[in-house]
Amino acid sequence: MNGILIMAHAPLASALRSCVLHVFPDSADAIAALDVQPNVPPEETLAQARALVQQLGTPQTLVVADVFGATPCNVAQKLVDGVRSRLIAGVNLPMLLRTVSYRHESMEALISRAMIGATQGVIQVAVTAPQYQARRATHDQDHRDHQQ
Repeated sequence: MNGILIMAHAPLASALRSCVLHVFPDSADAIAALDVQPNVPPEETLAQARALVQQLGTPQTLVVADVFGATPCNVAQKLVDGVRSRLIAGVNLPMLLRTVSYRHESMEALISRAMIGATQGVIQVAVTAPQYQARRATHDQDHRDHQQ
């Protein structure tokens, strides 16, 4: 089983972890969160992240950060080694839910599932309520008009 470490600007990491545990309460041991606080030196944040990875105690860890180029991601880049730990920036809730669902798969498969979850979870939704939208003929099979 893979561990998951969420690194994000405070309080986003803890909030995302709480949302995931709402859906998957049995996964608490596999998911850690590090809220990166302002005015905390990156070295201290890195030490906290290393301690959390050790607490997870999993053979491999997927680290997810909120914004590429920001402090959480920059610290995470120093944390991961590309073998036992990997990093994805741009974390969102659909990504995490997909990742937790498949945390027992290989790291390569997990990364693929996380990326798919992140992108497929972003959908433009109609502004008006469905009951007020123009109806299509029942024979119209537009394959692009569906929800997941």
